[in-house]
Amino acid sequence: MRNLDLTALRSFTAIAETGGVTRAAGLLNLTQSAVSMQIKRLEESLDLKLLERSGRQVVLSPEGEQLLTYARKMVALNDEIMVKLTDKGFEGEVSLGVPHDIVYPVVSKVLQQFRAQFPRVQVNLRASFSRQLQEGLARGEYDLILTTEEGLMPQGETLSRARLSWTGAENGTVWRQRPLKLGFSRHCMFRPVVQKVLDREGIAWEMATETDSDRTIEATIGADLAVCVVIEGTEPPHMVPIQHGNTLPELPESLINMYGAEQAQSQIVSALAELLRQGYSDLQSGSRIGAPVQLREVG
Repeated sequence: MRNLDLTALRSFTAIAETGGVTRAAGLLNLTQSAVSMQIKRLEESLDLKLLERSGRQVVLSPEGEQLLTYARKMVALNDEIMVKLTDKGFEGEVSLGVPHDIVYPVVSKVLQQFRAQFPRVQVNLRASFSRQLQEGLARGEYDLILTTEEGLMPQGETLSRARLSWTGAENGTVWRQRPLKLGFSRHCMFRPVVQKVLDREGIAWEMATETDSDRTIEATIGADLAVCVVIEGTEPPHMVPIQHGNTLPELPESLINMYGAEQAQSQIVSALAELLRQGYSDLQSGSRIGAPVQLREVG
């Protein structure tokens, strides 16, 4: 396989955009003879005639028109790589706070994608409870946070709206028992919501454990000692939706909200926010999570 010369492709696209070798040379800060030599080598490497003269203007041949689309993409990709890997503006840290129970599947995949696009930026991911994340954002501890809430607070935006889902261990049976054993940490936003629904339906319940540790809750659920609820579509790998055949009550919707994007003073923070928007949009539409984002000016 032969390799195309990116410098020659840049000169070729400049000629196509300016309409002449002389103007392209001025745009690229090169001599006219240097640009002409690059185009000659490019034509020889492809064994194609790329340019034709029409009076005093240079126009693309049919083969040149075909090449132009690819050449523009290759030059743009080269420039994007150079900017993201060498520009000091794309170095630093971003602090992201999320509730523990929504790290999977969107956040983990978004962070993989962000790392690929901005390898020189360190993401500090912290998992906590929604109230504590909001308090931390107010103190300046985070650039962005995600929360799970019933409503939306000022300066936030809703990324996803989905129903809560009863979740337990694979092939579990504890959901059949009464009182129903619940597994929630003390500060979980879903805990009072579920208790209220069960009380309204007259279903007896009791807490299987009292803890602030999400790991303890995960172990309890995984051992089929209790059930919990998560937002539909965010079930972690070790938990599955319970097929209860309407023996458990229907649960309300919950929102996944993002805060901090509106006040972002950095292109990097804005880029991460856009990836999170896309990630949750893809999740709801059933698409594969992960499409490159274009950096936008902030300010």
